[in-house]
Amino acid sequence: MENYREIALRSGATKAKIVSTSEIPVDEKVTLKCQVPRCISYGVSAHCPPHTLRAKELRKMLKSYHKAIFFTKDLPARIMGASEQTYQDLIAAYLDIYRIVSEVESQAFYDGYYLAVGFAAGSCRHTLCAGQDTCAALEGQSCRHYFRARPSMEAVGIDVFHMVAAAGWDIYPIGMDASIEAIPKGTIAGIIIVY
Repeated sequence: MENYREIALRSGATKAKIVSTSEIPVDEKVTLKCQVPRCISYGVSAHCPPHTLRAKELRKMLKSYHKAIFFTKDLPARIMGASEQTYQDLIAAYLDIYRIVSEVESQAFYDGYYLAVGFAAGSCRHTLCAGQDTCAALEGQSCRHYFRARPSMEAVGIDVFHMVAAAGWDIYPIGMDASIEAIPKGTIAGIIIVY
């Protein structure tokens, strides 16, 4: 597991930690925030609610796994502020999370953990298929990025804020009306459930 933690760090994670799957907080209230207020990604991809794995399903599946690599990537708070000026920077940060998840998950797969599974950050629809009108998978076609597309941690009910705080790391809520200049940093996260 230490090797996978190091891969995450070498690939661009700011922090990475080996966690027990019993430490992964899964809560339906997290996906409720996808609906109230309604996220712009709600329902627009096969990996966003209501189309993706539900929290209760993930909670059940986690019982058959033991260890995971949880990681964060810090970025300037202004990027998380959801403005037109920083949108492309935010998408680039989400792409980094998808890449890190993919690299760690792939290495675990080739090491014999063929059931390893990863969750990223942000909507795959807006991150990987921003130039497309629709999600191909929702149209009954093959996903355009089937090896890279994944649900976000939040989309499946993982409480990222709780996990970051439990790891002893700093995380700050950044909303539309936040005073960006007063917030030290933004944080996004990913996780790879290995075995």
